[in-house]
Amino acid sequence: MRFLGILFFILINVTNTFAQNNPVSDKDTYVKVITERAAKIVAVLAIDDKAKAEKVTNTIRDQYSNLNDIYTARDLNIKSIKEKYKKNKAERDTAIAKENRAANVSLAKLHKKYLKNLSAQLTAKQIEQVKDGMTYGVVPLTYRAYQEQILTLTEDQKKQILVWLIEAREKAMDAESSDKKHAWFGKYKGKINNYLSAAGYDLKKEGIEWEKRRKAAAAKLNSIK
Repeated sequence: MRFLGILFFILINVTNTFAQNNPVSDKDTYVKVITERAAKIVAVLAIDDKAKAEKVTNTIRDQYSNLNDIYTARDLNIKSIKEKYKKNKAERDTAIAKENRAANVSLAKLHKKYLKNLSAQLTAKQIEQVKDGMTYGVVPLTYRAYQEQILTLTEDQKKQILVWLIEAREKAMDAESSDKKHAWFGKYKGKINNYLSAAGYDLKKEGIEWEKRRKAAAAKLNSIK
């Protein structure tokens, strides 16, 4: 679908700028990477107090580190499970499913604790900015794209789209890589598209018309230059 292709192109460009899944073997290097990543997020929050900005940076850095610890432990355990039950698929699959459930429980607890720590230091608006920073700004980009593509969306439809995008962001925040983060948004965009199709929108047609408007706007801008 043309619309999803455009969104995918946008998201890939954003991912290339803020890619998270940088393979690092040295712990000091890893800490440096996630600290710099956290600092970039904090830079847009307009925190005047240097000490507070540093504290928030450390909170975000620690979240990245804690997420990595959970996924590293899970992966090591699954590796051991596969070796232990390599001749018994049923036992292996059951043990792996149990390990994944345990990791998800840990992620949910960490997510709740992280938001509590952020709320003790930041405003609601700043927390939204942190969430967007951790997920490449996909929510505002995609929400704006839907409104630009379909000019006749009702207020209730816009609200529902935003609700699902925000829900996707909460999941994506805890994902282990940029690909997994985008996978969460892809899942919810599928839900949104089904919702809009059921409401009578022809998304292929809407996407074509949107592209025409974009080209016309670009041509107009070039003519002014």
